[in-house]
Amino acid sequence: MKTQNQLPITISNKLFHSSFQFINLICFIFLFFIFGLSFGVLLSVNFKNFNFNLQLTHSAADNVAWQLQATERVGLRDFLKVPELMHDMSDEELLWRASMAPKVSEFPYERRPKVAFMFLTKWSLPMAPLWEKFFKGHDGLYSIYVHTNPAFNETESKESVFYGRRIPSQEVAWGKANMVEAERRLLANALLDISNERFVLLSEACIPLFNFQTIYSYLINSTKSHIEMYDLPGPVGRGRYSARMSPQIKLHQWRKGSQWFEVNRELALEIVSDGKYFPVFQQHCKNSCYADEHYLPTLVNLKFGAKNANRSLTWVDWSRGGPHPSKFLRPGVTVEFLEKMRNETCEYNGRGSSNACFMFARKFTPNALDRLLRFAPKVMHFKK
Repeated sequence: MKTQNQLPITISNKLFHSSFQFINLICFIFLFFIFGLSFGVLLSVNFKNFNFNLQLTHSAADNVAWQLQATERVGLRDFLKVPELMHDMSDEELLWRASMAPKVSEFPYERRPKVAFMFLTKWSLPMAPLWEKFFKGHDGLYSIYVHTNPAFNETESKESVFYGRRIPSQEVAWGKANMVEAERRLLANALLDISNERFVLLSEACIPLFNFQTIYSYLINSTKSHIEMYDLPGPVGRGRYSARMSPQIKLHQWRKGSQWFEVNRELALEIVSDGKYFPVFQQHCKNSCYADEHYLPTLVNLKFGAKNANRSLTWVDWSRGGPHPSKFLRPGVTVEFLEKMRNETCEYNGRGSSNACFMFARKFTPNALDRLLRFAPKVMHFKK
């Protein structure tokens, strides 16, 4: 009987314990869910904060990098950088590039004007040792450009001022329009350096008659360009004019002059930009018409006469007649001869007579070099 009474109690206890365990399980699951949910929320918030801080860190780093770059200001540096001389531009591309000019006359930086010495040569430069002495000690005040026969393959020493100064060149024939093309090519290459203010055309037979300081001052302070031009009746003057040049160029506008010129930057830009008159010379100045003696004198007479001194700065001797000026050999080079060329007088900047008319002279043969080197310190006051 006792056993029968205990059985319901045992069953009830088991049911009670089972219910209690089930409730505990439910509570445990609920608490685990709440813990997981809380942990997830906390983790999400912390991750967002970490990501935000990481973005701030990257942003700060980028800002620092930008500030470092800003301290290395570029400004006009890339624009003013002079292109390599041995470029691959065609003449058309080169002339177009060189014709660009700022309209604002004042420079936004300290510009030190330079003189561009442009050598139009057949082959080598036999007077190079004399020019080396001339340029010595004046870096930053001059630029050198050499146009020679493309077949010429000799190289200058790395110590020479002429090293690496050749421009892309083409063959040139005396008296042909391609002679003027070479002059324009030299001017265009020199114009790519915006520091070049004056431009002098020279040959391999040219020499300086004064030291660098004198010539630099004479050119930089000049208010005029120097292109010789005159009206010459007869077969070697007006006789070379072709009626087919009209209406662009008429007979009364036709001029002749020396090939060897000196111009300022303004006129140099006009020469390389000329698309009206030079094509006329290319088409109609042939045979006995020598473009290098007529193109620039005629162009200047047509458009820029008031800005020209109407004389060349290069002394030559035409006293013996003929199609070419006299050559000077070694015996003819004396102190007295050099002083004679140096002491001729001309008008300078519209006032009186200057005690110096010519800055350069030609035609000197290679065998005259040793005497020129000997007399240069005494007569031209070159630095020893």
